[in-house]
Amino acid sequence: MGSRAQQAEAVVLRSLRFGEADRILHLFTKELGRVGAIAKGARKTRSRFGARLEPFSHVEIQLHVGRGELATVTGVDLVRSHQALAADPYRLAVGSIGLEAVLKLFIDHDPSPRAFHALVRFLDLLDDGGQPDPSGPDPALDPLALSLQLKLLWLAGYLPHLSSCAACGREGPLTAFSARAGGAVCAACGEGALPASAAAFLGMRALLEQPLAGARPAGLGASARRETLAIVEAVYAEHGGFRLRTLARR
Repeated sequence: MGSRAQQAEAVVLRSLRFGEADRILHLFTKELGRVGAIAKGARKTRSRFGARLEPFSHVEIQLHVGRGELATVTGVDLVRSHQALAADPYRLAVGSIGLEAVLKLFIDHDPSPRAFHALVRFLDLLDDGGQPDPSGPDPALDPLALSLQLKLLWLAGYLPHLSSCAACGREGPLTAFSARAGGAVCAACGEGALPASAAAFLGMRALLEQPLAGARPAGLGASARRETLAIVEAVYAEHGGFRLRTLARR
């Protein structure tokens, strides 16, 4: 494949220093999926890119795609910076969970426009919300973060089965979650599975079915949110073989 110019709508997931003045970027784009790119001279005081390539930035970006692993950034226009998140430790932590979930769940050059739009909506809500989750100080338990992660798992092909036992098909009662079986399980099939309450399963279904804007008003209790987080992490470990560093810092 020869070299070509490409324009894309993107969110900057990660920005790493490289050499004396460059930056290596992990981008999630609507058109190309996840893309690695180099922004040459981006750290120079008079760089034409300015601060438009910081994590969380929503941009229109121009790339030169060659034969190497990294595209080269040739131009960038800011759509929304989301840099106000960096001034609020709680919102910064919630937003960082969302960025890392996208980074880990979606592979290079595999477009998922629905996942891209979910990430953009998540950042917009986080930027506009102003107030942290009132039920506690733990960003990992924020309903907006949990809602995004469940939706991303769905879009990545790991939608948990929650309506009946994922192992035997029995409709209930459902008492645990088995990542290996792919969903909720009954007491007879629950050996070695994560215990989970009916409230957690109802809450997960609500977070999956409602738009992101409805996540915080959903009123999930703290216990149900802790169970939901444990389930999300179990799915990451079983199907992706990873744990989010932003969750491991807790």
